[in-house]
Amino acid sequence: MAAFGWLTPRRRPATARSVLAGEAAAEAARKTSLSDDRPDSAAEAEESEETPFPVVGDDRAAAFFDLDNTVMQGAAIFHFGRGLYKRKFFQRRELARFAWQQAWFRLAGVEDPGHMQDARDSALSIVKGHRVSELMSIGEEIYDEYMADRIWPGTRALAQAHLDAGQRVWLVTAAPVETATIIARRLGLTGALGTVAESVGGVYTGRLVGEPLHGPAKAEAVRALAAAEGLDLDRCAAYSDSHNDIPMLSLVGHPYAINPDAKLRKYARSRDWRLRDYRTGRKAARVGIPAAAGVGAIAGGTAAAVALHRRRR
Repeated sequence: MAAFGWLTPRRRPATARSVLAGEAAAEAARKTSLSDDRPDSAAEAEESEETPFPVVGDDRAAAFFDLDNTVMQGAAIFHFGRGLYKRKFFQRRELARFAWQQAWFRLAGVEDPGHMQDARDSALSIVKGHRVSELMSIGEEIYDEYMADRIWPGTRALAQAHLDAGQRVWLVTAAPVETATIIARRLGLTGALGTVAESVGGVYTGRLVGEPLHGPAKAEAVRALAAAEGLDLDRCAAYSDSHNDIPMLSLVGHPYAINPDAKLRKYARSRDWRLRDYRTGRKAARVGIPAAAGVGAIAGGTAAAVALHRRRR
């Protein structure tokens, strides 16, 4: 299977379309970033014998979070499809396909490339001819209806730990960048890297720029954003549940496997990466998650949830 090629970083080289998708996602993310503010300087961090993580005031560090099953239970594109069906964007047959794909995702706990590609193709055909502003407005409603209650409190606490340290936090997902940007804004994050659908005059054409932001394309997006923002990837962190994101996780100095699938769990343990599973509350053998984030998760993420909802970068 092609998926096994992603178990070794860079073994599956990025194609020209992957690079194009990554660069387009980085450009879109910078345009929709919620704030241009930057931490004043690393001098704000207190010196200590053992440097805490995340490092307070490190303006060259950032965190990158996968979305589906890492930040949110299930896949954003499927929840978005449910909301569009409710608004009569498509018929019951398409809804049944979305429902089956979502059921597979939740039961298997991993992404099926065929299902994901089918969902993206369906979504592109559905939004073709609609205005970007219309879909953004509807996306806000769909978030409240289907997504808000599916955010993992533990992962929110991890994101909040980075925000509290003065670092920028980005979602990185195969979901449409518009949907990802809405979720990032609602969670108080800096912005989002997502799949970029082509639009002309503010109207969707039904085509993508490059390819879906998946696998190697995510790594290219993070690499492009880091270069544009002056980030040091060795000081950055990345979080994901899927072995498909090993290229992205391998880019940074602080990779974390969150709710990992079997392949990622095995790979992470072999590389001594940090793991955390919020699906059952159990800790993996090697946790190593920042203490502040762990406390937030144990507390149910209540305070973090309020702060994340209200915070605007």
